[in-house]
Amino acid sequence: MKKTSLLLAALFLGLVALAQPPQAFKTASPAAAGFSPERLQRLDAYLQRLVDGGQAPNAVTFVAHRGQVVHHQAFGYRNRERKEPLRKDDIFRIASQSKAVTTVALLMLWEEGKFGLDDPVSKYIPAFRNPKVLDQHDPKTGQYTTHPAKSEVTIRQLLSHTAGIPYQHPLQERPEFKVPFFNSLEKETLAETIPRLAARPLTAEPGSAFVYGLNTDVLGYLVEILSGKNLAEVLRQRIFEPLGMTDTDFYLPDAKAGRLVELYSLAKPGDPLTVHENAAYRKFAVSGARTYHSGGAGLVSTVEDYAKFCQMLLNGGGFNGKQLLGPKTVALMSRNQIGELEVWDRRDKFGLGLQIVTERSHYGDQASVGSLTWGGLYCSEFTIDPREELILLVFTNVEPYAHYSDFVRKFRILVYQALQ
Repeated sequence: MKKTSLLLAALFLGLVALAQPPQAFKTASPAAAGFSPERLQRLDAYLQRLVDGGQAPNAVTFVAHRGQVVHHQAFGYRNRERKEPLRKDDIFRIASQSKAVTTVALLMLWEEGKFGLDDPVSKYIPAFRNPKVLDQHDPKTGQYTTHPAKSEVTIRQLLSHTAGIPYQHPLQERPEFKVPFFNSLEKETLAETIPRLAARPLTAEPGSAFVYGLNTDVLGYLVEILSGKNLAEVLRQRIFEPLGMTDTDFYLPDAKAGRLVELYSLAKPGDPLTVHENAAYRKFAVSGARTYHSGGAGLVSTVEDYAKFCQMLLNGGGFNGKQLLGPKTVALMSRNQIGELEVWDRRDKFGLGLQIVTERSHYGDQASVGSLTWGGLYCSEFTIDPREELILLVFTNVEPYAHYSDFVRKFRILVYQALQ
């Protein structure tokens, strides 16, 4: 009887251990982690073929199944001209993958009762009071007309990109409306630029359309107002340090500058890769004033650092022994927040800071319904699949990139086809 009790206790403890989400990554052979080693070789062949054919300068991958790393490889060059091989811990511009990070920081403050999701933004940033919607604009004369918006912009609408705030705005070159498009080398701050963004007329009625744009930059400023600290400090103290994301930030110290990969362009299929001409895009993380903290597009990171962030979301808000968000808050992030609207032509939905793969998806390929994904301008992307307990990430840095969709989607297809 005693032996039976001990066996039952051991079995129970084992089941409890299996039920706990992984708190640190472990390396496993593909076969042990539920992947076909032979089929996974197709992924290596595809990425190497892109590099050898000059269609991509590099690629770094990270695939973890139930916390076990099954593919973490580097292909190509950090710098093609100098033939510097890419390393797995090299640093990439992750652009709009910054949005999910800023979203988590804001929702941590929401969990503390600092604001309500349906509060008007103007409650905290008065410049957003009494918004107007753009009616007509004559680019030749510069004249435009507006009408008062039917409602104020809410924080939930910023989180779901339904506030009517685009990236490409017809009036963006006017001095009174000018803000950094993505990154900046100039000495400017969110406190200086967000009021100019707020003064722009919206391009759609709040809540009426999915308008992808500078919403998360506004949210970054909101984090600063609610916390009393600058956004970089909040992210470092509340997300990066707890998760062990040691190489993620807006700006890099000199000691890490050499690990930032070069940025390339490839505008049309068949074009050669060329070094990007935009100095701000190339150098913002290692030069300039280093004062602009774009919550929507300003972070740089390694693939393993960002994988820790993805695993935290997959785990229901916790990783590395730290609980950043409650599981119910992560579930709310993963819930449709845009009603009948859809993300472009993808036929997917959007939650709070994350795209949600639907049954009708024209983008998610084999990813389970309910999977979460997003990418960045410079060509990087992540997918979090709760049903399969799977995270998959691939990074390169090319903008514009004629092969962007092929690159990120074929990567995902090749990972899933090897899952047994």
